[in-house]
Amino acid sequence: MDATDALTTLFAACLVAAVGLMMAAWLWGPASLAGWRRARVRRQPFPQAWREVLRQRMPAFARLPADVQLQLKKHAQVLIAEKPFIGCAGLAITEEMRVLVAVQAALLLLNRSAGYFINLRQVLIYPGAFVVARQTADADGLSHDTRRALAGESWQQGQVLLSWLDVLQGAADPQDGHNVVLHEFAHQLDQEAGAANGAPWQVGRAHRARWAHVMNTEFQRLRESLARGEPGLFDGYAASEPAEFFAVATEVFFERPSELARLHAELYGELQNFYRADPRQWLQSSPMLNAPGVAFGADSESTPFGAKRSRSAV
Repeated sequence: MDATDALTTLFAACLVAAVGLMMAAWLWGPASLAGWRRARVRRQPFPQAWREVLRQRMPAFARLPADVQLQLKKHAQVLIAEKPFIGCAGLAITEEMRVLVAVQAALLLLNRSAGYFINLRQVLIYPGAFVVARQTADADGLSHDTRRALAGESWQQGQVLLSWLDVLQGAADPQDGHNVVLHEFAHQLDQEAGAANGAPWQVGRAHRARWAHVMNTEFQRLRESLARGEPGLFDGYAASEPAEFFAVATEVFFERPSELARLHAELYGELQNFYRADPRQWLQSSPMLNAPGVAFGADSESTPFGAKRSRSAV
């Protein structure tokens, strides 16, 4: 090989390497940059003013295990840094609102590495319950305009809508069995793979199949028990559709874990595997998770558990 051929070969190799590096930067650069930014945010101390918000508005936070507290604070810092919070109906967003929503939502991220609600673009907060208008069809196929007052809602397009009054109540009174933040952010996890159907994305066909079997079984069992008038952990709203069952079950999982594990062991196991947490272990240090009462939630459109859908960005 003469000098010209050697230079040509070297140039070609350099060109291929450069193209490879460009492709790698295009594919992995945004993720690497996001990871670097999040690491920088997590290294920052949790502001004292935010600690005061939790002390005043979410007293049960102080009685969570120390490692759980630390995770929640770091996840909340990232959520506040990345997700815009927008006030609606004249409400001015404050640091208190951001902190209280982010810390409660962070419960769903403990020990998970699947991202920070990857499709969430905005958190919209209203002063109280807000009214939404929709068209619904009756049994004869006729459309009707309906108006409903809601405490929260999750949109597949990447918005979570919350009533600030209900956010406050969920944080201050954990024994009421209702947490609108947990409910709506559970819908966001469900909607990461498409329309909400009670089957958030999980890696592995066997995991998805087991989830679908357990959730379908529990959902049908709930409907049958309600038809017989039997009391239980879930109310009628959880039986309205699979997506609502998943969201309400998430509330019960974090707020009444011992009862859920005792009465619905397989359901508890699936939620424990999905959230990578066992709230039963927190009971001695957090009365928040030993709450009597019935959990319920708010609105989100759904399709059945485990229905086939592509894992694509919304």
